[in-house]
Amino acid sequence: MARLQIAVLFGGRSGEHEVSLRSAAAIITGLRAQEQFEVLPVGITRDGSWLYGGDPLQALASGKVPGDNVCVTVLPDPAKRGLYVLEGKEAGCIIPVDVVFPVLHGTFGEDGTVQGLLELARLPYVGAGVLGSAAGMDKVMMKAVLEQGGVPVGPYVWFKSIDWERDSSRIMMEVKTRLGYPCFVKPANLGSSVGISKVHIEDGLARAVALAARFDRKILVEKYLPGREIECSVLGNDEPRASVPGEIIPCNEFYDYRAKYIDDRSEILIPADLSSQLRKQVRELAVKTFVLMDCAGLGRVDFFVDDKENKVWVNEINTIPGFTSISMYPKMWEASGLPFEDLLANLVALALERFVDRERLETVYDPEA
Repeated sequence: MARLQIAVLFGGRSGEHEVSLRSAAAIITGLRAQEQFEVLPVGITRDGSWLYGGDPLQALASGKVPGDNVCVTVLPDPAKRGLYVLEGKEAGCIIPVDVVFPVLHGTFGEDGTVQGLLELARLPYVGAGVLGSAAGMDKVMMKAVLEQGGVPVGPYVWFKSIDWERDSSRIMMEVKTRLGYPCFVKPANLGSSVGISKVHIEDGLARAVALAARFDRKILVEKYLPGREIECSVLGNDEPRASVPGEIIPCNEFYDYRAKYIDDRSEILIPADLSSQLRKQVRELAVKTFVLMDCAGLGRVDFFVDDKENKVWVNEINTIPGFTSISMYPKMWEASGLPFEDLLANLVALALERFVDRERLETVYDPEA
């Protein structure tokens, strides 16, 4: 039986470039351990070039592109499905691809851009489609959708960087009266805690906004919510299911970039020590969030849980969650009885299932038929 050709995309034009490389390394190893898959690693540089051949992971990690890497792309032409070689002796050739596995955290990968290209090319891919990816990436849109669906989210204020430049005093007053301090300031479209600040006093707001504005034109300010940081993994398409919840006990003041990827001192508890009532509520809200956001394949939903008051708030959903050796998404599924390699195989199967469902849809309308 022919092996499935899985193109794994990683790197990209994002502040989460390095995190993507870590996730991709684990996914490539997990897929290669299974005989039914042939892995085609495709590294996307910070400038947006797609590299294939040789060792793209090493090339991106070192910042040096050796001669055995060639530039490829995906054309928005279903007649030329696969990796289209742009240079060298094989220029113009197409490398067949059965499924694309995007491991592109953040902008230009998790935000619907790559998903739109893959839809045009009629290539099956792992994860949410254009709408779910875009809305899940934009935390302001995400909160609006969840509020409309009756999912509890914390109070927030949002604005564009140009609004801050024109009238920062008005925004500062709004943050003070609606949210108070401490609060969190973050780019609306990014993850891995890149560009996030915890602001304790009003004098620190301008500095936090300036940092967030380096990564996005839309800024989100969230009220500090008491309680524990709980996460839950979701897997599926039309009938998604939730893993056991896990808890993050950050080594720093909050679960920032250093706590996630550098200091390696944060504590992870899987399963989280929650009452049966709260555990049920978290899992149900995780699935509801996944469905409301029109997600597919995978997602990790992050919560704040105040078990003293029995309150649960959804903080955000990650449509391409981290897959590093210490990432919560695969660890929570492993604790739920689904090992890492089986999880990857499930995700590939879900991508193919969703592709078949979409292919059934008609694109030609005959009013006389």
